[in-house]
Amino acid sequence: MSEITAAAVKELRERTGAGMMDCKKALAEAKGDMEAAIDWLRTKGLAAAAKKAGRTAAEGLVGVATAGPIGAIVEVNAETDFVARNDKFQDYIRQVTQIALQKGGDIAALSSAVYPETGRNVSEELSNLISVIGENMTLRRAKVLKVNQGVVTTYIHNAVQPGLGRIGVLVALESAGDPTQLEATGKQIAMHVAAAMPQACTIDELDREVVERERKIFAEQARASGKKEEFIEKMIEGRLRKFYEEAVLSEQIYLIDDTKRRVSQVINDVAQHIGASIKLTGFALFKLGEGIEREVKDFALEVAQQLGR
Repeated sequence: MSEITAAAVKELRERTGAGMMDCKKALAEAKGDMEAAIDWLRTKGLAAAAKKAGRTAAEGLVGVATAGPIGAIVEVNAETDFVARNDKFQDYIRQVTQIALQKGGDIAALSSAVYPETGRNVSEELSNLISVIGENMTLRRAKVLKVNQGVVTTYIHNAVQPGLGRIGVLVALESAGDPTQLEATGKQIAMHVAAAMPQACTIDELDREVVERERKIFAEQARASGKKEEFIEKMIEGRLRKFYEEAVLSEQIYLIDDTKRRVSQVINDVAQHIGASIKLTGFALFKLGEGIEREVKDFALEVAQQLGR
């Protein structure tokens, strides 16, 4: 069994909100495995839901753009939020997002694409930008959505410039209906996505490993409650339905109005209103720095070390 360090206990406490002793016990039960310790705490009802598990730590910007039935979203990270206000950095993200509309969301293909009017590719232009601004930067991820007929809409939360901000969303609606109505509906759904942070469009699109992980946790919680075995499966299915309502876009309660409708019902209602079927074919949600851990520095200690104290 690996040693349970104070740093590991601190990380688990920050990621789950559980007490220090509970975190220490969870790590011991999980033999030092951080993810297994999170599951143990959740099973015992001692941890907040996994929303705290992915901490936003990196800086930079998310960019979005559309061209006809295609939408692109790109994230570029930097070391400090100061860079996000830099005109050259912002221009770079705008250009790369436009290039992604043509080249797609594959980072390797995007990095090797020609960057306009420089004689360099996207990766080389980023290296040049690093040398000019003086901070390390990374073209982290990109995604492109496309419909045959319909719209791909965008939304930027807390935009610093048009199409640039810390949270970006794409929503793709396949339909022969009025594009203006579809655009308005897609924009509102995109705003909902930014607030509700779903994991998938439909239940079938959820990662099977995620579903099985939840099922296992719910099963252990049900058995720990002392319920008879014949009732446990019903309890598991009930809790899974609740999980789907939180994780699946089509199952979520629409946050943009007070009608308590599910997102799927909102789309059906709009389809009836415009007289054309609408299919939600995909969404993309980029939250700046999501899942990237930032090094926490003790600046007083760093200065003392530099002074040789």
